[in-house]
Amino acid sequence: MAEFSNAKRGCSVHCLSSESELQDLCREEQVCCAVLGVTRKNLSDFEVEYLCDYKRVQEEELYLVKWKYYPDTDCTWEPRHHLKCYNLLKQFHRDLERELQRRVKATGGKRVVARCPRRLDQSLSHYLVLKAKQRKRLRLWEQQLNVKRSHPGLILVENEVDLEGPPRDFVYINEYKVGEGVAVSQVSGGCKCRDCFSNDGGCCPGAFQHKMAYNEEGQVKIKAGFPIYECNSWCRCGPSCPNRIVQKGIQYKLCIFRTSNGRGWGVRTLEKIRKNSFVMEYVGEIITSEEAERRGQIYDRQGATYLFDLDYVEDVYTVDAARYGNISHFVNHSCKPNLQVYNVFIDNLDERLPRIAFFATRTIRTGEELTFDYNMQVDPVDAESTKMDSNFGLAGLPSSPKKRVRVECKCGVNSCRKYLF
Repeated sequence: MAEFSNAKRGCSVHCLSSESELQDLCREEQVCCAVLGVTRKNLSDFEVEYLCDYKRVQEEELYLVKWKYYPDTDCTWEPRHHLKCYNLLKQFHRDLERELQRRVKATGGKRVVARCPRRLDQSLSHYLVLKAKQRKRLRLWEQQLNVKRSHPGLILVENEVDLEGPPRDFVYINEYKVGEGVAVSQVSGGCKCRDCFSNDGGCCPGAFQHKMAYNEEGQVKIKAGFPIYECNSWCRCGPSCPNRIVQKGIQYKLCIFRTSNGRGWGVRTLEKIRKNSFVMEYVGEIITSEEAERRGQIYDRQGATYLFDLDYVEDVYTVDAARYGNISHFVNHSCKPNLQVYNVFIDNLDERLPRIAFFATRTIRTGEELTFDYNMQVDPVDAESTKMDSNFGLAGLPSSPKKRVRVECKCGVNSCRKYLF
């Protein structure tokens, strides 16, 4: 904060520089500042941005250091005992070891690679710099995702496979983005229950001749194919109402990670998820079926699609999560998935525009990848047969199978169908 000497006492404005930037400026100018915590003792301390290279001279380990807020031309070789960046040192050697092992495997070698050679060749040090820069971009993207999310569940990002960085044209959103030609009408009334759980028949689900979808622990108890009607913003019940599950958003800590078998990005859970628990919504831009057909032909040629039909009663609208979406954008397909799709209605009761929610089909272990079936089918015998279209398949593909580009499935389960479409 900076005070104006000619203004009222106590008036201030936010400084355009961060605290760490001001600290570095003090050190650069050799100025102590008690407010910023820059003292004579730590005046000469500088922050390491990343490590560029490594060598051993006799028995001393030296690292080429890229200093934060300083250009590449100011990198300096420093002995290990001068460095206090323990996490960066650990990550540098982890990256180095992985790359050395990868190069041995690529050449068909089987020998154990030295953990740390005396000197790195130029290609190896160049790779480590690229990896450090990539990790910096991913951390920034991770921060941006967590700033934009409105749900409690934290998002982490990890890529230990290649040098791929954040997607260039992806915008994180928390709810549907309404596209051109789509009209969304909001509810104008809600239930008057004091206890929605004990008033099953008189609450929001009962108004549409359905039973409460959740049990006392918030797990879905109805079969896939039947709709979920949650209490809405007009209802008298509060946020702790047991019929408010999907609207509370993602509750679990999840990680966007780079897969090692060519499936691009994926999502894994960092917490145990109980069977039948809500995990996430499929969020994106709502577009008309005509627009979905146009985009689908483009996506099909690219070998990827993020189009999801909203076909609860009729195929009028589609969700496109290619550019606008949430973490579900990165969830991969599996022929034996651990997520199941449900249609959910909350503040919008237009049956052509349900919200798409994923619930766990079984207990999902910590560290396990989350998946759903891109061609998910619901048994019409178990579904609400008068309203439910049994095909949950992604939209936008040509209607004739002969015109479709067959996409190989890489889910790896024993029951794999070999192709996505």
